[in-house]
Amino acid sequence: MKNWLVVMMSAIIITMSGAVLAVPMTKDQGDAILKELREIKQLLARPQQQQAPSAPSVPPKPENLTVKGDAIYVLGKSDAPLTLVEFTDYQCPFCGRFETTTFPEIKKNYIDTGKVRFILRDLPLDFHPFALKAAQSVHCAGDQGKYWEMKELVFKNQNKIDVDSLAGYAKDLSLNGDTFKSCMADGKHLKEIGDEAKYAASLGITGTPTFVLGKAVGDSVEGRVIVGAQPLAAFEAAINEMLGKR
Repeated sequence: MKNWLVVMMSAIIITMSGAVLAVPMTKDQGDAILKELREIKQLLARPQQQQAPSAPSVPPKPENLTVKGDAIYVLGKSDAPLTLVEFTDYQCPFCGRFETTTFPEIKKNYIDTGKVRFILRDLPLDFHPFALKAAQSVHCAGDQGKYWEMKELVFKNQNKIDVDSLAGYAKDLSLNGDTFKSCMADGKHLKEIGDEAKYAASLGITGTPTFVLGKAVGDSVEGRVIVGAQPLAAFEAAINEMLGKR
């Protein structure tokens, strides 16, 4: 490393000398070269062990994945040719954007027409303090037959998902309030939500929303990874391509 810096320093000095012989050097040019030489001198004086190690390479995100295709709550026909699996966080603004701008069109054009089956999986991120409770609330509502309705309400009111607000949404859905509060307080669904998050991590999925769109093979879905709140056109292109349309 030091030898390389010595060569660089010599090259700069030679270049500087050439510049002096060819064209008069301005004060700014001279100051810039002196500053560069001082920085190189400091690097030469620094012990080798203090040099910062190079950052480890980050493995690329997979373009295709095989994920679990079984779930308690599923939208769409069981024999739909494609399945869309979403890993979501109820406090994630990008998940909220997908829910409010893209999902309704996907549901109308593909899920309700029997072309796509939809599965939602939990991935509450650690830095979102309300995400875990919000996920619990959706499952607790599911115990009373209102899983999808609670999911929609939570996303619609994403800026207000504290425990009291979640209880208010349960009331709006005419759920049994005592049963809902008991479910939340007892942490009835904490393990399954935690297992889902661990499963996502094992697949290398660390951000939300992340989707896998593909065909069901037994109890699994083999397909393409779509990351982020992509526009509707991106999902339509992928779905139509997989359905054999061009």
